[in-house]
Amino acid sequence: MIRQRSIRQLAIAALLGATAISSPIASAQAQQNTLVIAGITTPKGFDGDVFLPGTLESVVNINEGLTEYGRTKDSQGRDVLDAANVSPHLAESWTVSPDGKTYTFKLRSAKSPFGNELIADDLIFGMRKSEEQKRTGLFLKTVALIDTIEKVSDKEIRYNLKSPNRSFLRVLQLYTPGIYDSRKAREFATADDPFATKWLGQNTAAYGAYHLQENRQGEGAIFVANPNYFGPKPFYNRVVFREVPSPANRAALVRNGDAQWAEQVPMQSIPDLMRDRNVQVQQVIGTGTAHALLNAKYKPFDDVRVRRAIIQATDFEAINKTVFLGLGTRSRSFLPSILPGHIEAYRYETNYDAAKKLLTEAGYPNGVDVTLEYADNYWWEEQFSIQVKESAAKAGIRVTPKRIPSTEMNTRRGPGQRTIPFFTYQTTPFVLDPGYAFYLSAHTAGSNNTAAYFKKEMDDLIDQIVVEKDDAKWKSLLADAQRMHAEDAIYLDTYYPGVYAVMAPCMRGWLWRPVPYAYWRDLRCERR
Repeated sequence: MIRQRSIRQLAIAALLGATAISSPIASAQAQQNTLVIAGITTPKGFDGDVFLPGTLESVVNINEGLTEYGRTKDSQGRDVLDAANVSPHLAESWTVSPDGKTYTFKLRSAKSPFGNELIADDLIFGMRKSEEQKRTGLFLKTVALIDTIEKVSDKEIRYNLKSPNRSFLRVLQLYTPGIYDSRKAREFATADDPFATKWLGQNTAAYGAYHLQENRQGEGAIFVANPNYFGPKPFYNRVVFREVPSPANRAALVRNGDAQWAEQVPMQSIPDLMRDRNVQVQQVIGTGTAHALLNAKYKPFDDVRVRRAIIQATDFEAINKTVFLGLGTRSRSFLPSILPGHIEAYRYETNYDAAKKLLTEAGYPNGVDVTLEYADNYWWEEQFSIQVKESAAKAGIRVTPKRIPSTEMNTRRGPGQRTIPFFTYQTTPFVLDPGYAFYLSAHTAGSNNTAAYFKKEMDDLIDQIVVEKDDAKWKSLLADAQRMHAEDAIYLDTYYPGVYAVMAPCMRGWLWRPVPYAYWRDLRCERR
């Protein structure tokens, strides 16, 4: 028994990387009310406008918004987000002008970890920072049709919109444009960096539940609860985010009781973990679908008949069984199924004869050769690509899977290039609003329109969806947009892999959110 225990302790030490007894990261784990997270990598940065490894996992716990979604119960009695309702958060309340274009927010009494009170200048600072960086926050400002923001008083701020829209209040629940403690940030501003982006990239100064204490690359990070937090006191006063690159090791740490949460455990491990009494697995469908995109700028995908042929030459059931272990939920529309206005617009089913006929009509009676590029941004990409190859071959579509580096994938599919003809992707809209989802990925101006789907008729529909006030007309426009997207066959859309949260058996309070990472303030341990 002594020998087995010693071996286990050595193994745990190796998994955690705790090679130095004096390490603050290692010693913090032993403290009470500490949440230990087995993550993939040490956060590389904390600026919500700059996506780096580990950024989103941490920044959602540091930056909080003016608003948040309401809550309701699902069929199992669990708390779930109510996308139809928005509640105050860092805003105490708001008023709206009769024309719906002006919102005036009264700010809540809230303090940063540095003791500074939340004021209107903080929101203006964060917006200006995002505008200067020309990144995510600026896109969100655009999609929410925000024209200007102005200070009314220290505790009141006014947003002037270009037009009333349904996305606005939902965008304000996100982590960016960040609501920073601008007085603290300005201590590190320079003439060349007036918004202290370099400092904020590696430090935290906001009004959320947690604050960075230490970050050691290659080992992990320590976060502590904001002692001045305006909301309910978090159960965990300290969070240790450990770097554990191996997914098997991340799961093992939870199973052994040495971590309470494991990030991004592959689906292949989920069935066994569901049967393990030492682990709790919770699951939801989420908003992210696994698909391949067909860029109509490139041959042979410039012909809609070829795009439809590829979709109909896909063995959907085989993909679910082989790739998603039978746990996937079939996607039936561009619009996530949990959003209002969703209809089942995708009518494509596996039909090899129909696929061959379409290819012949398109001028490819002897089949066609295409390359499907994939990376490792998502755990399913390689298996998915192999399955598409095997299935498409039955209709004479010769698919060559080609693995490329993630950095190349992210650059070439980005808004500045969009140069990949056929590639794997998973779309996950971070705002629970149909207009936002369409604008993000199907509008010419959408930052996530990675397949270069530029169509005036679709742009016009989306522009109407974003501003339409009448519910019946709004739903009709949404239905038209979903059908148009399905007919144009830009997405080889398959399944929602689902979101699987792997945690300790005592864990309670987890609430799925559209940014699909753990919000530490939700979590608590209840031992029975």
